[in-house]
Amino acid sequence: MPELEARVRQYWTERAESFALVRKNELHDAISGRWLAEMYKHLPEGRPLAILDAGCGTGYFSIILAKEGHNLTGIDFTPAMVEGAKKAAAEAGVQPQFFLMDASATSFPDESFDAVVTRNLTWTLPDPEKAYKEWFRVLKKGGILLNFDAAYADNVRNHNQKASYVTDKDVYGHVGITPALSRENAEITLAMPAGYHHRPIWDLLLAERAGFAVFGSDKSAGERILQEKDLPDAPLFLVWAEK
Repeated sequence: MPELEARVRQYWTERAESFALVRKNELHDAISGRWLAEMYKHLPEGRPLAILDAGCGTGYFSIILAKEGHNLTGIDFTPAMVEGAKKAAAEAGVQPQFFLMDASATSFPDESFDAVVTRNLTWTLPDPEKAYKEWFRVLKKGGILLNFDAAYADNVRNHNQKASYVTDKDVYGHVGITPALSRENAEITLAMPAGYHHRPIWDLLLAERAGFAVFGSDKSAGERILQEKDLPDAPLFLVWAEK
């Protein structure tokens, strides 16, 4: 879907600056501790991990995990997001590596990472099954995939605007989004494969097809992390899988 991929890249290019602002707010909020607490339920502790932040956006996961002493590599296919991630990491005093790269077709060797983490990425992908297979490939034996996402197509279908127009002081939602961008977001969301499946059940099927033997989901992750900001029509879930 080259045309759709181009639309996604253009959308996130236009959103990059305001997106970075919300993520910066998040970095200085108690929500970061809640994100880490959820990840540490699954990540091995006691040693630095090589972690891939797939679809890193402006580097939020990369920054909070690098502050924990882990070795982070962030990738995104939108140049403006990669530049924003580099800037945010420099301001935070950490040094993840960031690359312009497709999360579904990376250039990393097999078994490069102890963990792959990703947030709100799968719903934007033209071929999520390809992505799950790629993440399986780059994980080491015993490596962990943590995929946080939501069924955002349900939110669009129900015309829920809860997170669409928040202030520049908020830690979650769409700040500065125009009506045109809101329409584009809705059209992209409904055009993607993820919008036609019951999630996270579908994601578990994709994880199994990718080769993961141990996997599961947590549909209450949003209640603990986002709390009152979680979307009633598209609550945040976690799909975890071990290679």
